[in-house]
Amino acid sequence: MEIIDLPNRITDLLDELNSPERLRKHLQIVHATAYDLISQFKEKWPFISINEELVLFGAGTHDIGKAEIKSELFEGGKKHELRGKQLLIEHGFTQNEAKFAFTHGNWQDKNIMLEDLLVTLADKVWKGKRVDALEEKVGQMLAEKLTTDYWEIYTGLDQILEKLANGADERLAWQNR
Repeated sequence: MEIIDLPNRITDLLDELNSPERLRKHLQIVHATAYDLISQFKEKWPFISINEELVLFGAGTHDIGKAEIKSELFEGGKKHELRGKQLLIEHGFTQNEAKFAFTHGNWQDKNIMLEDLLVTLADKVWKGKRVDALEEKVGQMLAEKLTTDYWEIYTGLDQILEKLANGADERLAWQNR
């Protein structure tokens, strides 16, 4: 996986918030993973309808609250989720853009959209983590959107995620450098 630069509107915000390098690298990795995830989805299921721009924005900003709640860069916590959503809104981003800061950690909600789940999935799989319940939910949504069999979708999804999970050690080392 190639680590690509974040869009300027995200890096400008990170600069304004004086964000730590570790956060910048993490957002960059998740953004690149989301890009690869969407690319592979479009290759596997060419007729899938995904708001790619929104997913990439969400992946590039999902942990923005950690710019202020720095303790959560190194230890668990959920305070950054709500604060991140608030920060994005305070800086002129829409509710639809800002929601990912909250939904990436609250993906079990029944009103969640596929785009929200893809940001969460990218945030997990970049480091090699596989979450069965999350993957099942994504597979069910894909099957519904594509009006096809869940198991057919799940097999393809599993292959994509296995491929993306490879290389996690190198990405973790890059983030921690």
